[in-house]
Amino acid sequence: MNLFWLQLDLVGFFLAAAGVLAVTPLFRILARKTGFLDVPASNHKAHAKATPLLGGLAMFTVWIGLLAGGILAAFSPLIPGVREAVLPHLAGLLAVRWRVTALVLCSLAAVLLGLVDDRTALPAWAKFLGQFIIAVAAVLEGGVHVTLFCELPVFQMGVSVFWIMLLMNSINFFDNMDGLAVGAIAIGMGLFTAVAALNGQYFFALFSALNCGICCGFWFYNANPATIFMGDSGSHFLGFLAAVTAMGVTFFQPERGGTFMAVLIPLFVLALPLFDTAMVVVIRTCKGKPFWIGDHNHISHRFVRMGMSRRDAVLLVHLLSLAVGLGGLPLLWCGWRTTSILIAQALFLLTAVTWVQFRAGHVSVDRLGDASRKN
Repeated sequence: MNLFWLQLDLVGFFLAAAGVLAVTPLFRILARKTGFLDVPASNHKAHAKATPLLGGLAMFTVWIGLLAGGILAAFSPLIPGVREAVLPHLAGLLAVRWRVTALVLCSLAAVLLGLVDDRTALPAWAKFLGQFIIAVAAVLEGGVHVTLFCELPVFQMGVSVFWIMLLMNSINFFDNMDGLAVGAIAIGMGLFTAVAALNGQYFFALFSALNCGICCGFWFYNANPATIFMGDSGSHFLGFLAAVTAMGVTFFQPERGGTFMAVLIPLFVLALPLFDTAMVVVIRTCKGKPFWIGDHNHISHRFVRMGMSRRDAVLLVHLLSLAVGLGGLPLLWCGWRTTSILIAQALFLLTAVTWVQFRAGHVSVDRLGDASRKN
């Protein structure tokens, strides 16, 4: 692991966190002036007063500013060491400049789609169509894709588009309690940073560290009691970043002695949002309601009905995210026996939590919105 790049990762993380801490209050004011507020219209809303919804735009503004600043810094002779570190990779960076631009534009489109939904409550089909267009553009123009060791372009295209849409919706669904979704993505981005750094993918490690800092900075304002929500603009943005980061980091490296099952690491890292999405879709389908209509059956809600405070429920979900995510990192280098045990361990842990919740009878029968969000 290169010490200089590790220091650069830390700088990127702290700059991102500090930037979001600095600008979020401004977007909180802007949200109140422009009417971008989550107004509790029923007793199914956990917050008692209208709450600003421009947290996603705040995160994106800092993110795009730091990306632009990083590009300028890479070619500036005023910052010792950066230019020298980037020069060996300059040809490769120039070769992918359009792909990077395309991904930035796709992330902007994700934020704008969420902003429109925050303002007008788009119908489900319109939101899914927008997500589909963004995902297709990211794959075709941004060059990100999932192969799963299959060379068929149609297969790669289908899986990649599905993965991006899945993460955008999973984080949107998971944003149902103060600090829950942004904390889970912060943990995930931290783990992706570690994997990329271990693999010598220095730019992706820096990218992931920056994303982690963005989330940590916003968490300060979004933790219970939240003074600003990320809204659909934030959940779409973070879901898109999580999907792209997971596709960009290399997990399977034969020379390390691991197995091809290392490609499952993103499922470990993002296990809780994905598992929660799967569970609520099953529950809603079994109740005969559309899966995109919110209810109180997210894992966090079930913990609250077991007697926990909302803060404790969020903390427990974050601890579960960290435990399952860390359990997946050894897949980078371990053999089949250890891999099988780690996969079984993660599945048994999630099954045990679900079993306790369901046996306690903590599945809601309501058919209305979440306690604090639409999904």
